[in-house]
Amino acid sequence: MNPDGSDRKVIVADCQLPDGIAIDVGAGHIYWTNMGSNPSVNDGSIERADIDGKNRKVIVPRGATFTPKQLQLDQKNGKLYWCDREGMRVMRANLDGSQIETLVETGRGDADRREQTRWCVGITIDPKLRKIYWTQKGPDNAGLGRIFRANIDIPEGESPTNRSDIEVLFDQLPEPIDLELDLANRVLYWTDRGDPPRGNTVNRASIDKKAVPEILITHLMEGIGIALDVSGNRMFVTDFAGSVYSAKLDGSEARNFLFAQGNLTGIAYAEV
Repeated sequence: MNPDGSDRKVIVADCQLPDGIAIDVGAGHIYWTNMGSNPSVNDGSIERADIDGKNRKVIVPRGATFTPKQLQLDQKNGKLYWCDREGMRVMRANLDGSQIETLVETGRGDADRREQTRWCVGITIDPKLRKIYWTQKGPDNAGLGRIFRANIDIPEGESPTNRSDIEVLFDQLPEPIDLELDLANRVLYWTDRGDPPRGNTVNRASIDKKAVPEILITHLMEGIGIALDVSGNRMFVTDFAGSVYSAKLDGSEARNFLFAQGNLTGIAYAEV
């Protein structure tokens, strides 16, 4: 749809709990994650189609990723990055789905999977400085949510399970979900679906200095997706109650321009 909610159309249907979404305007492709038929079953997948929904194909098959969530695209280097929630992993693959890799693994097996502090959900990337950022949301409203950063490349001699370069940027968050990075201004934005006052919000903070996160938007109904239009000084946000919001990057002029749309998750902004 257009950024004001007009010209809305369905381009792909019959997905299995779609969540993350990314657009490659140059190639004319839309990518999205499917969480699968049941989050407790290892049947997540990633699909690709043309922007008009044609030529749909599965590029990461069921079972290759457990519960894929937010998805990010690195066009220059030809990579897709995503977080695998119940798989407890940060992952990537080539744009055609080949060469699937695990970059971070926070646990393995059913016992670890029950510990929600291990669940990886939101992700964003800094391809220039070769950094990844991701959220581990923790249990519902528990105040155990965290945002992490690490190098894209695993340190030599280490593995996804024992990386020494992982740092915690923020902790004791209600329930951080999706991430977006304003690379020009070096600012990280994220949604939080936990309880107020710090949850049900959009937040931001500098990634180059230690700072208290700034709450930009409040009173969401379990905020999930976020997309930035930095040059246009605006953001777009979805929540689980089915609303789409727009606002300036500082959170001002926030408005709910689409509501009661069902359980909304990921959102992407593209100029096509």
